[in-house]
Amino acid sequence: MSHKTKAPSLLQALIPLIALIAMLSSSVYLFGEDSSYGPNQIALLVAAGIAVIIGFRNGFSWQQIEEGITEGISVALGAMLIILAVGSLIGTWLLSGTVPTLIYFGLELLNPSLFYAASCIICGVVALSIGSSWTTAATIGVALMGVASGMGLEPGIAAGAIVSGAYFGDKMSPLSDTTNLAPAVSGTELFAHIRYMGYTAGPAFVISVVLFLILGLNADTNVSLQRLELMQEQLQGTFNIGWPMLVPLAVLLYLAATRKPALPTVFFGALLGGAWALIFQPEMISFIAGEEGWVPAIKVVWLALSDGVEVSTGSANLDSLLSGGGMVSMLNTVWLILSAMTFGAIMEKVGLLERFIRGMLKSAKSVGSLITGTIFTCFGANVLTADQYMAIVLPGRMFKEEYERRNLDPRVLSRTLEDSGTITSALIPWNTCGAYMFSVLAVSPFEYGIYAFFNYLTPLIAIVFAYTGWTILYLNPKEETAKAKA
Repeated sequence: MSHKTKAPSLLQALIPLIALIAMLSSSVYLFGEDSSYGPNQIALLVAAGIAVIIGFRNGFSWQQIEEGITEGISVALGAMLIILAVGSLIGTWLLSGTVPTLIYFGLELLNPSLFYAASCIICGVVALSIGSSWTTAATIGVALMGVASGMGLEPGIAAGAIVSGAYFGDKMSPLSDTTNLAPAVSGTELFAHIRYMGYTAGPAFVISVVLFLILGLNADTNVSLQRLELMQEQLQGTFNIGWPMLVPLAVLLYLAATRKPALPTVFFGALLGGAWALIFQPEMISFIAGEEGWVPAIKVVWLALSDGVEVSTGSANLDSLLSGGGMVSMLNTVWLILSAMTFGAIMEKVGLLERFIRGMLKSAKSVGSLITGTIFTCFGANVLTADQYMAIVLPGRMFKEEYERRNLDPRVLSRTLEDSGTITSALIPWNTCGAYMFSVLAVSPFEYGIYAFFNYLTPLIAIVFAYTGWTILYLNPKEETAKAKA
């Protein structure tokens, strides 16, 4: 049975968005950094319910709306499976000594005279290895802030270096949930998305490191690094540290470079990490299991894949960094993605998104203005919804059809979403990311924001490339190359 439907008004299109903004703002106010662990999901589903009511009013049936929800969620199913596999990978890489070894060698880079630049690089390496800017900031970032304080260095610059490195590593890591979410929303492949991000993230990171080198030239660095040396000793006392522990990472990078599918690549990396743990960390496994033997050891690895690991080194900060992972750790992210995709799918199905962006697209005459408009929309979503996931999903759903209509490769949209939606979130004090960074680094985004070079250089470089036509990809290059600088 067919249903006659009518186009929504601008007011109808705005009602669910205004309701969502109000609820998400209230969620952040009431729950702070915990707002992403349930309250935001409820806000999304309530806003989705409001959109459903508007759809009913305009003649849509529940069957039509339900079909739209199913189609919308299916777009992110691949990403959600990868995210679950990433949880397993983190668990076994923690247990195998791969992540601890990365941290250990990363600390070797820290030279007192190069503190700011080294901090940026170390946080980049750690975030790349674990796929989390939040965990990096709360652990190695906290340690580095303590060292900066002891040295009498500028806390705003130190925090800016930590945030810049953490978000670069997070953005370029296949283990990151946002790095998986952006290509899922835009319809491209994970590793193709990461490679394409290198055109904007790479120069931004290099420039950031150079700026931190310049800022650190006159820094007073006469204080010893006893705290970080103690951390290295604790790592050595808990794990077998050495270059062989990095083999799982090398294998994963090789598979990614040879363009193997993301899901089997990540899950194979997780299984390889489990095997490496059995071979190289028998003492750690026996300690966790409480007994020796192959059966208890396999049980520990099995649980690392599903529930993660809990490590005890004698340092609370180090224990927090080296404990976690497992598929269970990713369930909240999957829940958030399901809720966000449900809201976006309903808004799209009943025509509310199309009505909302119709006027916006009228002013985007060129590819450069379209990409710039997307960047500012993502930043605006970070300001209004106070959540980086919303700043990826909502603009992604809004602009995807227009990018397709202009024959742009999906990687252009996925990169633009990350160039703005992911990394600008830490610059906004009331955003969950900005609030979190303030809580762990004890430096306000208003103070470190000017020094978080990577977080605002990346979208600026993306805008420059958009208007010059550099790195812009089309689905049919032979026909469209001439339009690249339009």
